[in-house]
Amino acid sequence: MNYIKITKNDIANGVGIRTVLWVSGCTMRCKECHNQSTWDFNAGQPFTKDTMNELLNSLIPDYVAGLTLSGGHPLEKQNQQQIANIVKTVKAKYPTKTIWLYTGYLYENILKMPFVIRNILPYIDILVDGKYDCTKRDITLAWCGSSNQRVIDIQKSLKENKVILFKEE
Repeated sequence: MNYIKITKNDIANGVGIRTVLWVSGCTMRCKECHNQSTWDFNAGQPFTKDTMNELLNSLIPDYVAGLTLSGGHPLEKQNQQQIANIVKTVKAKYPTKTIWLYTGYLYENILKMPFVIRNILPYIDILVDGKYDCTKRDITLAWCGSSNQRVIDIQKSLKENKVILFKEE
């Protein structure tokens, strides 16, 4: 898997101060996407052991709330294995840090992806789902670009077997 960059001390992609990993590759190609440079799977640089160490070290400070995975598209088939490794490693090392994941897939469709259900969802706290729709653009939304997207509390949704929207406390 390639990645574009790691953004440290980000406050726009989830609750609190976060580290954001911007992965390469997206086949959805949403009209007016603000991250078109991430569409190419070969863009950026390979995610290596050094990259993992940089990511883990960025999460050390207590003031960092957690990790956000964006892109590109973290759940593209080509990215899933590395994303699974990242989320498992982060949760093992920092169990109280939250992991947010942005995806163009709907949660209901993700539930039909066996690898993702077993190896990624158990480690995700918040999922922002749905393709960006420029006809539904809404700049008043805290963590979404368009009103069709949802901010889902994944652990509650998995427990209750239905979509539970995230509400900031």
